[in-house]
Amino acid sequence: MEFHPVPIIILISLAVVVADATVPSDVYWQKVLPNTAMPKALRHLLPEEDEGLGDEAVDVGVGGGGVSVGTGPDGSKYLWWRHHPHHPYHPWHEPFIYRYAASQDQLRDDPNVALFFLEKDLHPSKKLNLHFTKTTSGAKLLPRHVAETIPFSSNEFSDILNRFSVEPGSAEALEMKKTIEECEVPAMEGEDKYCATSLEAMVDYSTSKLGKNVKVMATEVGKEESPQQEFTISPGVTKMVGDKRVVCHGQNYPYAVFHCHASHATKAYLVPMVGADGTKVKAVAACHIDTSKWNPRHLAFQVLKVKPGRFPYVTSFRRTISFGLPSRNARPKTTASLGYQL
Repeated sequence: MEFHPVPIIILISLAVVVADATVPSDVYWQKVLPNTAMPKALRHLLPEEDEGLGDEAVDVGVGGGGVSVGTGPDGSKYLWWRHHPHHPYHPWHEPFIYRYAASQDQLRDDPNVALFFLEKDLHPSKKLNLHFTKTTSGAKLLPRHVAETIPFSSNEFSDILNRFSVEPGSAEALEMKKTIEECEVPAMEGEDKYCATSLEAMVDYSTSKLGKNVKVMATEVGKEESPQQEFTISPGVTKMVGDKRVVCHGQNYPYAVFHCHASHATKAYLVPMVGADGTKVKAVAACHIDTSKWNPRHLAFQVLKVKPGRFPYVTSFRRTISFGLPSRNARPKTTASLGYQL
């Protein structure tokens, strides 16, 4: 189940703001990754100012969802979305948490079954039935100095629901709880994972694993609301350099949260394709070189009829952000210091 967007802006209380902590997210990216362009998929998730709103917070009921309007502590207005539950909550786990087995209900009903295939299928003219949903179901990234004031822990879940005016036991509350719990699940052997609640946190985690000379790729979909359909792979499939990378997936939450996985055993490809309705997509495909530690009943194995191990390579499409090493022929640009430390 996704969070279906209804606009929301909420008043965040913050006692003290240190000047350097309020550096805009895009400026922080430029400081840390001066040689790396930010993908459009991330830039579109940056906070926006919504001009013309008053300074007082208000609450407006809208069906099963709601709208709150307010001004942040530094005078800015931060925009994200709240879920409007058109669809029932499903209890199955995120398919990119590899320790879980898939239920028969998930095999029957989860649209993610269409996202798994084998590396050998990555060739022009191959047809795949896919549905590319939004990176974060419409939710915006919060600035780090705002995100860090909001609890993100199972131990503080009641406070979280209260802050977002979410009814305990509702479909929205269950989805939020599942996201937090999956973020808290320990990493498997050979894996390192982290849930980033801001762009700055995602950048810091990725560079701590790969260094600052990185290339960042993201799945780009020409038509955001395109339905599930048959896509045909076009010529021009490109393999990315190396097998050491960080891949981040957007989670279902009222604001953008990315579940990031660092791996030394993942190959990645940039795959152009065209849908039956003409939608053009440049998709990031991640191929898992070693699945021996995955649950033998994981969704991918049941869909593809393969077993855990080192071959064949299980591959998946999703709206991902992939941090990897640049081409060996790429040379970093020379940059000048801008006068302060991050």
